[in-house]
Amino acid sequence: MQSRCLTGHAKHGAFQSHKPSVRRSQLSCKAASGAQDPLLLRVARGEDADRTPVWLMRQAGRYMAEFRAFSDKYPFRMRSETPDIAIELSLQPWRAFKPDGVIFFSDILTPLPALGIEFDVIKGKGPRIQTPIRSMEQVQSLNKLDDPLSSLPFVHDILSSLRQEVDGQATLLGFVGTPWTLAAYAMEGKADRDCKQTKVIMFNQPAVLHAFLDHLTEALITYMGYQIEAGAQVMQLFDSWAHHLSPEQFAEFSLPYANRIVAA
Repeated sequence: MQSRCLTGHAKHGAFQSHKPSVRRSQLSCKAASGAQDPLLLRVARGEDADRTPVWLMRQAGRYMAEFRAFSDKYPFRMRSETPDIAIELSLQPWRAFKPDGVIFFSDILTPLPALGIEFDVIKGKGPRIQTPIRSMEQVQSLNKLDDPLSSLPFVHDILSSLRQEVDGQATLLGFVGTPWTLAAYAMEGKADRDCKQTKVIMFNQPAVLHAFLDHLTEALITYMGYQIEAGAQVMQLFDSWAHHLSPEQFAEFSLPYANRIVAA
Protein backbone atom coordinates (compact mmCIF):
# COMPACT_ATOMS: atom_id res chain seq x y z
CA MET A 1 0.00 0.00 0.00
CA GLN A 2 1.33 3.43 -0.90
CA SER A 3 0.72 6.51 1.20
CA ARG A 4 1.06 10.08 0.04
CA CYS A 5 -0.04 13.22 1.88
CA LEU A 6 -2.72 11.36 3.83
CA THR A 7 -3.78 9.39 0.77
CA GLY A 8 -3.27 5.66 0.22
CA HIS A 9 -4.24 3.55 -2.77
CA ALA A 10 -5.22 -0.13 -2.68
CA LYS A 11 -6.20 -2.57 -5.43
CA HIS A 12 -9.71 -1.27 -5.97
CA GLY A 13 -9.88 1.65 -3.57
CA ALA A 14 -8.16 4.43 -1.71
CA PHE A 15 -8.29 6.11 1.59
CA GLN A 16 -7.76 9.73 2.41
CA SER A 17 -7.50 11.47 5.76
CA HIS A 18 -8.34 15.09 6.48
CA LYS A 19 -8.77 17.47 9.36
CA PRO A 20 -12.46 18.52 9.50
CA SER A 21 -13.13 21.71 7.56
CA VAL A 22 -15.96 24.13 6.99
CA ARG A 23 -16.01 24.35 3.21
CA ARG A 24 -15.06 22.00 0.40
CA SER A 25 -12.54 24.49 -0.93
CA GLN A 26 -10.75 24.44 2.42
CA LEU A 27 -10.11 20.69 2.46
CA SER A 28 -6.39 20.08 2.57
CA CYS A 29 -3.85 17.39 3.27
CA LYS A 30 -2.70 19.17 6.40
CA ALA A 31 -3.58 17.82 9.80
CA ALA A 32 -2.09 18.37 13.19
CA SER A 33 -0.01 15.45 14.36
CA GLY A 34 0.46 14.37 17.91
CA ALA A 35 0.64 11.46 20.27
CA GLN A 36 -3.05 11.82 21.03
CA ASP A 37 -4.03 10.91 17.47
CA PRO A 38 -5.03 7.25 16.87
CA LEU A 39 -2.65 4.87 15.14
CA LEU A 40 -4.48 4.47 11.82
CA LEU A 41 -4.73 8.23 11.36
CA ARG A 42 -1.02 8.70 12.02
CA VAL A 43 -0.07 5.93 9.60
CA ALA A 44 -2.39 7.37 6.94
CA ARG A 45 -0.37 10.56 7.19
CA GLY A 46 2.79 8.61 6.50
CA GLU A 47 4.11 8.80 10.05
CA ASP A 48 6.20 5.99 11.52
CA ALA A 49 4.47 3.60 13.89
CA ASP A 50 5.42 0.55 15.91
CA ARG A 51 2.87 -1.70 14.15
CA THR A 52 0.51 -1.85 11.19
CA PRO A 53 -3.03 -0.65 11.94
CA VAL A 54 -5.75 -3.27 11.56
CA TRP A 55 -9.38 -2.99 10.51
CA LEU A 56 -11.78 -5.15 8.52
CA MET A 57 -13.26 -4.29 5.14
CA ARG A 58 -16.70 -5.59 6.16
CA GLN A 59 -16.28 -4.89 9.82
CA ALA A 60 -19.99 -4.81 10.70
CA GLY A 61 -21.39 -8.03 9.31
CA ARG A 62 -23.26 -11.28 9.52
CA TYR A 63 -20.44 -13.06 11.35
CA MET A 64 -21.69 -11.32 14.53
CA ALA A 65 -24.88 -12.58 16.17
CA GLU A 66 -25.58 -9.06 17.42
CA PHE A 67 -25.55 -7.80 13.84
CA ARG A 68 -27.86 -10.56 12.63
CA ALA A 69 -30.36 -9.61 15.32
CA PHE A 70 -30.81 -6.29 13.48
CA SER A 71 -30.53 -7.56 9.90
CA ASP A 72 -33.17 -10.23 10.53
CA LYS A 73 -35.56 -7.59 11.84
CA TYR A 74 -34.97 -4.43 9.80
CA PRO A 75 -34.37 -3.81 6.05
CA PHE A 76 -30.98 -2.48 5.00
CA ARG A 77 -31.88 1.13 4.32
CA MET A 78 -33.70 1.42 7.62
CA ARG A 79 -30.60 0.15 9.40
CA SER A 80 -28.20 2.40 7.51
CA GLU A 81 -30.36 5.53 7.62
CA THR A 82 -31.58 5.33 11.23
CA PRO A 83 -28.81 6.90 13.33
CA ASP A 84 -29.36 4.89 16.52
CA ILE A 85 -29.23 1.60 14.60
CA ALA A 86 -26.31 2.55 12.33
CA ILE A 87 -24.29 3.80 15.30
CA GLU A 88 -24.87 0.55 17.18
CA LEU A 89 -23.91 -1.57 14.17
CA SER A 90 -20.77 0.52 13.60
CA LEU A 91 -19.66 0.08 17.20
CA GLN A 92 -20.38 -3.63 17.64
CA PRO A 93 -17.12 -4.94 16.11
CA TRP A 94 -15.09 -2.17 17.74
CA ARG A 95 -16.40 -3.11 21.18
CA ALA A 96 -15.75 -6.79 20.50
CA PHE A 97 -12.29 -6.67 18.86
CA LYS A 98 -10.94 -3.12 19.27
CA PRO A 99 -9.67 -2.69 15.68
CA ASP A 100 -7.81 0.50 14.87
CA GLY A 101 -10.62 1.82 12.67
CA VAL A 102 -14.35 2.28 13.20
CA ILE A 103 -16.24 2.27 9.88
CA PHE A 104 -19.61 3.93 9.85
CA PHE A 105 -22.38 1.57 8.78
CA SER A 106 -23.60 2.75 5.39
CA ASP A 107 -23.38 1.88 1.68
CA ILE A 108 -21.70 3.35 -1.38
CA LEU A 109 -25.20 3.85 -2.89
CA THR A 110 -26.40 5.96 0.04
CA PRO A 111 -26.03 9.35 -1.74
CA LEU A 112 -27.96 8.26 -4.85
CA PRO A 113 -31.50 9.08 -3.61
CA ALA A 114 -30.37 12.66 -2.98
CA LEU A 115 -29.59 12.83 -6.71
CA GLY A 116 -32.99 11.42 -7.63
CA ILE A 117 -31.91 7.78 -8.04
CA GLU A 118 -33.89 5.61 -5.65
CA PHE A 119 -32.60 2.19 -4.66
CA ASP A 120 -33.44 -0.67 -2.37
CA VAL A 121 -31.40 -3.59 -1.09
CA ILE A 122 -33.22 -6.91 -1.41
CA LYS A 123 -32.11 -9.51 1.08
CA GLY A 124 -30.28 -12.29 -0.70
CA LYS A 125 -30.21 -10.39 -4.02
CA GLY A 126 -28.45 -7.10 -3.37
CA PRO A 127 -29.14 -3.55 -4.60
CA ARG A 128 -31.98 -2.82 -7.01
CA ILE A 129 -32.55 0.45 -8.88
CA GLN A 130 -36.01 0.44 -10.41
CA THR A 131 -35.32 3.16 -12.99
CA PRO A 132 -31.79 2.75 -14.37
CA ILE A 133 -30.00 5.80 -15.79
CA ARG A 134 -29.38 5.16 -19.50
CA SER A 135 -29.99 8.40 -21.41
CA MET A 136 -28.64 11.94 -21.57
CA GLU A 137 -32.09 13.26 -20.64
CA GLN A 138 -32.03 11.25 -17.42
CA VAL A 139 -28.52 12.45 -16.58
CA GLN A 140 -29.48 16.07 -17.18
CA SER A 141 -32.54 15.76 -14.95
CA LEU A 142 -30.57 14.53 -11.92
CA ASN A 143 -30.40 16.65 -8.80
CA LYS A 144 -27.19 18.27 -7.64
CA LEU A 145 -25.96 17.49 -4.15
CA ASP A 146 -25.98 21.11 -3.02
CA ASP A 147 -27.18 20.61 0.56
CA PRO A 148 -26.35 17.14 1.93
CA LEU A 149 -27.24 18.25 5.44
CA SER A 150 -30.85 18.54 4.27
CA SER A 151 -30.96 15.58 1.88
CA LEU A 152 -28.75 13.19 3.89
CA PRO A 153 -29.01 14.42 7.50
CA PHE A 154 -28.60 10.96 9.02
CA VAL A 155 -25.04 10.71 7.69
CA HIS A 156 -24.02 13.72 9.76
CA ASP A 157 -25.82 12.39 12.84
CA ILE A 158 -24.15 8.99 12.55
CA LEU A 159 -20.61 10.25 11.98
CA SER A 160 -20.68 13.04 14.54
CA SER A 161 -22.07 10.69 17.20
CA LEU A 162 -19.51 7.99 16.37
CA ARG A 163 -16.67 10.49 16.64
CA GLN A 164 -17.83 11.33 20.15
CA GLU A 165 -18.35 7.69 21.10
CA VAL A 166 -14.92 6.56 19.92
CA ASP A 167 -13.32 9.59 21.57
CA GLY A 168 -9.89 9.27 19.96
CA GLN A 169 -9.42 5.59 20.83
CA ALA A 170 -9.64 4.59 17.15
CA THR A 171 -9.84 6.31 13.77
CA LEU A 172 -13.29 6.99 12.33
CA LEU A 173 -13.50 5.94 8.68
CA GLY A 174 -15.97 7.18 6.09
CA PHE A 175 -16.21 6.02 2.50
CA VAL A 176 -17.62 6.65 -0.96
CA GLY A 177 -17.79 4.63 -4.15
CA THR A 178 -16.01 5.86 -7.26
CA PRO A 179 -18.08 7.53 -10.00
CA TRP A 180 -17.49 4.53 -12.28
CA THR A 181 -18.78 2.01 -9.75
CA LEU A 182 -21.85 4.11 -8.90
CA ALA A 183 -22.55 4.73 -12.59
CA ALA A 184 -22.36 1.01 -13.32
CA TYR A 185 -24.82 0.20 -10.53
CA ALA A 186 -27.18 2.96 -11.66
CA MET A 187 -27.03 2.00 -15.35
CA GLU A 188 -27.41 -1.74 -14.74
CA GLY A 189 -30.06 -1.32 -12.06
CA LYS A 190 -28.41 -4.12 -10.07
CA ALA A 191 -25.15 -5.97 -9.63
CA ASP A 192 -24.45 -7.64 -12.98
CA ARG A 193 -21.51 -9.96 -13.60
CA ASP A 194 -21.08 -8.72 -17.19
CA CYS A 195 -22.03 -5.04 -16.85
CA LYS A 196 -23.71 -5.32 -20.26
CA GLN A 197 -25.95 -2.26 -20.23
CA THR A 198 -23.17 0.02 -19.04
CA LYS A 199 -20.75 -1.30 -21.67
CA VAL A 200 -23.33 -0.84 -24.43
CA ILE A 201 -23.58 2.81 -23.41
CA MET A 202 -19.80 3.05 -23.06
CA PHE A 203 -19.22 1.87 -26.64
CA ASN A 204 -22.22 3.48 -28.37
CA GLN A 205 -22.92 6.61 -26.30
CA PRO A 206 -19.72 7.46 -24.41
CA ALA A 207 -20.87 11.08 -24.01
CA VAL A 208 -23.78 9.87 -21.85
CA LEU A 209 -21.47 7.90 -19.60
CA HIS A 210 -18.98 10.76 -19.31
CA ALA A 211 -21.77 13.21 -18.46
CA PHE A 212 -23.04 10.84 -15.76
CA LEU A 213 -19.53 10.31 -14.38
CA ASP A 214 -18.98 14.06 -14.25
CA HIS A 215 -22.25 14.61 -12.37
CA LEU A 216 -21.41 11.85 -9.89
CA THR A 217 -17.90 13.22 -9.39
CA GLU A 218 -19.15 16.64 -8.35
CA ALA A 219 -21.71 15.05 -6.02
CA LEU A 220 -19.14 12.74 -4.45
CA ILE A 221 -16.68 15.59 -3.86
CA THR A 222 -19.41 17.32 -1.87
CA TYR A 223 -20.43 14.09 -0.14
CA MET A 224 -16.86 13.26 0.86
CA GLY A 225 -16.38 16.76 2.27
CA TYR A 226 -19.67 16.39 4.14
CA GLN A 227 -18.47 13.18 5.79
CA ILE A 228 -15.20 14.83 6.79
CA GLU A 229 -17.00 17.81 8.28
CA ALA A 230 -19.26 15.43 10.21
CA GLY A 231 -16.27 13.71 11.80
CA ALA A 232 -14.69 11.16 9.43
CA GLN A 233 -10.91 11.18 9.86
CA VAL A 234 -9.95 8.84 7.02
CA MET A 235 -11.89 8.41 3.77
CA GLN A 236 -11.97 5.24 1.72
CA LEU A 237 -12.70 5.36 -2.00
CA PHE A 238 -14.00 2.07 -3.42
CA ASP A 239 -13.88 1.15 -7.10
CA SER A 240 -15.65 -2.17 -6.65
CA TRP A 241 -16.40 -2.65 -10.35
CA ALA A 242 -13.03 -1.58 -11.75
CA HIS A 243 -12.39 -5.19 -12.80
CA HIS A 244 -15.00 -4.76 -15.55
CA LEU A 245 -12.69 -2.32 -17.35
CA SER A 246 -9.63 -2.91 -19.49
CA PRO A 247 -6.56 -0.81 -18.58
CA GLU A 248 -7.42 1.61 -21.40
CA GLN A 249 -11.06 1.86 -20.30
CA PHE A 250 -10.02 2.33 -16.67
CA ALA A 251 -7.74 5.20 -17.72
CA GLU A 252 -10.67 6.90 -19.48
CA PHE A 253 -13.78 6.07 -17.45
CA SER A 254 -12.59 5.61 -13.87
CA LEU A 255 -9.18 6.93 -12.90
CA PRO A 256 -9.59 10.60 -13.97
CA TYR A 257 -12.84 10.93 -12.03
CA ALA A 258 -11.46 9.21 -8.94
CA ASN A 259 -8.40 11.47 -9.09
CA ARG A 260 -10.65 14.53 -9.19
CA ILE A 261 -12.30 13.42 -5.96
CA VAL A 262 -8.98 12.79 -4.21
CA ALA A 263 -7.54 16.10 -5.44
CA ALA A 264 -10.55 18.03 -4.13
